[in-house]
Amino acid sequence: MNVEQHDIGVSQVAAAIAEPARTKILCSLMDGHARTSTELAAIAEVSPSTASAHLAKLKELALVRLYVQGRHRYYSLADKRVAQALEALMVIGQNSAPAFKSHTPDRLQFARTCYDHMAGTLAVLLHDRMIEAGWLQEVDEQVYRLSDSGEALLEGLGIEVRELATGRRRFACPCLDWSMRRPHLGGALGAALLQAVLKRKWVTQDLDSRALALTATGRKEIGARFGLNLPLSDARRIKTSNEHHVGYLNH
Repeated sequence: MNVEQHDIGVSQVAAAIAEPARTKILCSLMDGHARTSTELAAIAEVSPSTASAHLAKLKELALVRLYVQGRHRYYSLADKRVAQALEALMVIGQNSAPAFKSHTPDRLQFARTCYDHMAGTLAVLLHDRMIEAGWLQEVDEQVYRLSDSGEALLEGLGIEVRELATGRRRFACPCLDWSMRRPHLGGALGAALLQAVLKRKWVTQDLDSRALALTATGRKEIGARFGLNLPLSDARRIKTSNEHHVGYLNH
């Protein structure tokens, strides 16, 4: 792709994202769930025909992917790069202030999905604790590796660390959290960590939003294994283990 083609491509994608209804559609898909055009029309507050036109444009620019199952047509983000771009735009889109104060709704602020890994206050606390303890080590600005003790910690959660390290996807990297404006853990390791805590029901995922809820068991186990004292103010958002919602992620 030459420079002129590159510039045209950037402008086309920027224009597509800039349309408010399309922005709502894309952001609603950041939880990893696939949705129908009818559901996305309701989210974007447009007619079904208008939503279909928006989705056709987003598909043309490879921002969304279409899945057909029988008579049903589902849409999801094309891949994790689209989610990462949206997260970055959310950071840029917020007005900077000398003392940053997040205006993110409480439930999304505390814990949510960022495509296929965890974001929000809880994710940033885990990231910072792993760095502080020396379990996660910075190779350069965009690459992390695990120490031997970090590898043992995560393998204790059932994560196949060495298998992840040999995959095609980036193993571990910082991902800027748009509500905290600090990094949380991304890459294959971040995705595996989210799946591990979901499997153990330490966090549960809403079916209709990006929000994650920390269970009472999760608060105890995460605190013990990672050496974290979660803020008492977050206790109001903790659900007991028998109050969970069953969530899923599309990869």
